[in-house]
Amino acid sequence: MEKEKFYISTAIAYTSGKPHIGNTYEIVLADAIARYKRFLGYDVYFQTGTDEHGEKIEQKAKEAGIAPQEYVDNMALEVRRIWDVMNTSYNRFIRTTNPAHKEMVSKIFKKLYDQGDIYKGKYEGLYCTPCESFFTESQLVDGKCPDCGREVHKASEEAYFFKMPKYSKWLEEYIESHPDFIEPESRKNEIMNNFIKPGLQDLCVSRTSFTWGVPVTFDEKHVIYVWIDALSNYITFLGYDVDGNSSEEFHKYWPADIHLIGKDILRFHTIYWPIMLHALGLEMPKKIFGHPWVLYGNDKMSKSKGNIMYADDLVTHFGVDAIRYYLLHEIPFSSDGTIAYDLIIERINSDLANVLGNLVNRTISMSKKYFDGIVLAPTAKEPMDDELIQLVLSAKDRVTEKMDQLRVSEALDEIFEIFRRSNKYIDETMPWVLAKDETKKERLATVLYNLLEAIRQGAVLLQAFLPDTSKEILHQLNTDNHFIESLNEFNGLDEGIHLNDPHPIFERIDKAKKIEELENMNK
Repeated sequence: MEKEKFYISTAIAYTSGKPHIGNTYEIVLADAIARYKRFLGYDVYFQTGTDEHGEKIEQKAKEAGIAPQEYVDNMALEVRRIWDVMNTSYNRFIRTTNPAHKEMVSKIFKKLYDQGDIYKGKYEGLYCTPCESFFTESQLVDGKCPDCGREVHKASEEAYFFKMPKYSKWLEEYIESHPDFIEPESRKNEIMNNFIKPGLQDLCVSRTSFTWGVPVTFDEKHVIYVWIDALSNYITFLGYDVDGNSSEEFHKYWPADIHLIGKDILRFHTIYWPIMLHALGLEMPKKIFGHPWVLYGNDKMSKSKGNIMYADDLVTHFGVDAIRYYLLHEIPFSSDGTIAYDLIIERINSDLANVLGNLVNRTISMSKKYFDGIVLAPTAKEPMDDELIQLVLSAKDRVTEKMDQLRVSEALDEIFEIFRRSNKYIDETMPWVLAKDETKKERLATVLYNLLEAIRQGAVLLQAFLPDTSKEILHQLNTDNHFIESLNEFNGLDEGIHLNDPHPIFERIDKAKKIEELENMNK
C-alpha cells in the first residue's frame, strides 16, 4: 500500500547573519512534526534551506571584502551546521543561489509578465533597506518600518509590479472558504483585517539599485525582487516547471501540507504567495502556520540589544535534547514564549531530571537489585494497575490528536503524563516493601514490568521530540521495539531480556552556580 504523503517546509533562513535561537525554534518545531508523521507511517518530505539574494547580502559581502557568492556559501554552511547541531531530519536543504532554481524563477517571472500580471512602472515610496521593502506613510509605525522598527528613507526607481488587486477578491473568498488555511485564527484575522480588506496595492517585484539577485532575462538591469525568488523555493526544488514538464516528485508532494513560518513573514506567505500560485494555475498549500516568537525576557532578540542566544552555545551548556525540550514545550501554540538561562535550568531540573530521568534510573535500579535486571512476566496483576495501563495505552491517540492540531507543547505534556503517573505508581505500590516479603515476589515482578513497559511506551512516543533521549532509554531497557504498532498492547518488553546498566539521562543543575558560570563567560 502506498504511504500517504506529507510535505512540510520551514521558511528559508536569510543569510545575512548566524541564526539565533528564535530562528532555530522553527526548524526544531518542524522537525518534531516531520518525525512524528514519519512515526505514524507517512511518506514525509521536509524542506528547509537558505535565502541568499538581496541588497543586504550585497552590502554584507562588501563589508567583509568578499564576493557575495563566497559570503552566502559561508553563511549557508553555518545555517546547516546549526540545523544539524539541533538533530533535525530535513530531507532537503535548499539554497536560492542554485542555478536550476534561478533559471526557473526567471521563467516564472517571464510567464507572469507575458500573461499581464506583471507590468513595468516607477516606484516612489519609503524604503527599509534591512527588510528590502517599500511602505506607504500609513503603514509606518511611529514613522519607522512596521516590520523591524528601523528608519526608512525616500526612494524612487524604475521597477516591475505585480497586479495584486486583480486577485484580491479571489484571495479573500479563498481564505473565507478555507478556515484552516491560515492558523492560528488570530493570524488569519490580522491578515484579513489589516491587509486584504483595506485593499491590496500593486507589489514591487524587481529592483535596479543592486545586482545580487536573479536577473530579469528580458530586462537585464533589473533583478527579481527577493519575494518571488524566495517563495518559489517551495516548488522549484521539487521540480516545478512553468512549461508543464514538472517532475514526478512535484506531482507527488505538491501541494505542501504545512508551510511553517514566523509570524513576521505572514503577509508574504498568505498574500503574495497564494496569489503567485493562483496566477500560475497551481494548487494552494493546505496550511500556513504562523508560529510565535521566542523572546528574551519581554524583548525580541536583536544584536543592537545584545540579547541574542544561539542554539549551538545553549547545546554546549545544556545538551541538544534539553534545548529541544525547552523550545517544544515552553513556546505556546499561538502566543510568544520566553527563553532565559534560569527558565531552561528550572525546566531541566523539574521535568527532565526529576520526572523522567529519576523514573528511569530508579526503575531500572530496582529491577537490577531485586531481579538482577531480568524482565519477568507480569503474572500477579491487581485492579490498581489498570489506571496506569489505560493511561499508557490511550496516550498515542491523545498525542496524535494534539500533533494534528500542531499543539506540540500539549503533545509533550501527554507523554510526560505517562512518566508522572509512573512515578505516582511507584509511591502507590512501594516495591521496596514488596521486596521484603517473599510471598510478594510475583507481585513485585509485575509492578516492575508495568513500570518498565510504561517507560518503554513513553520513550517510543518521545522519539519525535527528544530522539537521543528516547534512544538512550530504549538502550537501557535493552529493546529495539520502538515501532508505533508496539503501542497497541501493554506487552512490548520480552520476558527474559536483561536490562542494561542505568545511567542518569539528565543531571540536576545547580542553578545559582550555573548562571554565575554563564554570566562570567558572557562578560
